[in-house]
Amino acid sequence: MEIVLRCVAIYAVVWAVFRISGKRTLRDLTTFDFVLLLIISECTQQGLVGQNYSITGATIAVATLVTVDILLSLVKRKFEKVEKVLDNVPVLLIEKGRLHRERLRKERVDESDILVSARQTHGISRIDAIEYAILETSGSISIIPKVYHQGRVESN
Repeated sequence: MEIVLRCVAIYAVVWAVFRISGKRTLRDLTTFDFVLLLIISECTQQGLVGQNYSITGATIAVATLVTVDILLSLVKRKFEKVEKVLDNVPVLLIEKGRLHRERLRKERVDESDILVSARQTHGISRIDAIEYAILETSGSISIIPKVYHQGRVESN
């Protein structure tokens, strides 16, 4: 039972750390982020199983982590408010062509991050050509370009 309680506690701590650290996708990880992730996994290992180095202990730890994750996914599906707390919600970074600097600061995203996504998805190289930029719950940035018709801009 001790391993189960340790796993639940470590799960909560790791969830909180990643929730606080912000949204990022695996493809956006830097080399340092990857090394940090490996260090975190090494640090949590001892907390998960304590002095129990048996296969049974490891199996209980893995089963507990997977079970907690499945239970949380079921709770999130049933209760929308819980989902918002656990997974975040998409954030509008640019709305109707207007940059929300406070949201950028809060989410630790800068204009260059938006422009990278805009170039990769739409070939856009200027902020003023973006109608909407949304930081998705996955950490990716969705771009909706402004639509131009015969020299004038039309909003979507």
